Amino acid sequence: MTEKKFNPDKAHMLMSDDRKALLPPDDIIKHLNLRSADVVADLGAGNGYFAIPIAKYTNNTLYAVDIEPKMLDMLKENATKEGIRNINYVVSDLESIQLNDDSVNKAIASLVIHEVTSLDIALSEIKRILKPGGQLLLIEWEAIQTESGPPLHERIPSKAMLDILMKYGFEVEVTHLNSVHYAVNAVLS
Repeated sequence: MTEKKFNPDKAHMLMSDDRKALLPPDDIIKHLNLRSADVVADLGAGNGYFAIPIAKYTNNTLYAVDIEPKMLDMLKENATKEGIRNINYVVSDLESIQLNDDSVNKAIASLVIHEVTSLDIALSEIKRILKPGGQLLLIEWEAIQTESGPPLHERIPSKAMLDILMKYGFEVEVTHLNSVHYAVNAVLS
């Protein structure tokens, strides 16, 4: 079981000024309440939109997890340009995350959960890698029709996502980031 892959030929879109205006990375990662000792996983790291600023914030390891090796190569190139050395690159899908149990205390999954084949398996995997009391920041498309983004039938409404995450033992809070995206701050209880 694997999720759909983002086309690396469109990677430039992930770092566009339009995206930064809609989802400002420094503002969004504040929801993670990062500490310098945090071990963080960026699930669906792509070319580093969130991984680069998070890696600058933590002195510990950032695991950049992505199913597409070419995206991780781009991230590695971007990190090298920025002088960042605390990123471990992990080629993996979200339904069999290649990290140890209880290995991270913070995780971010931005605009990737709607892509997985099995939401249940992916969330079980995320829960597995999080330490007790660990935090997941999940960013997704609201289930409304928009000009861009995934088809409406692939989107998960914020209310449904809250219910699903609570089923997995998370305490949850939703924030609407803009008119089309929401963030769920989910802490393992």
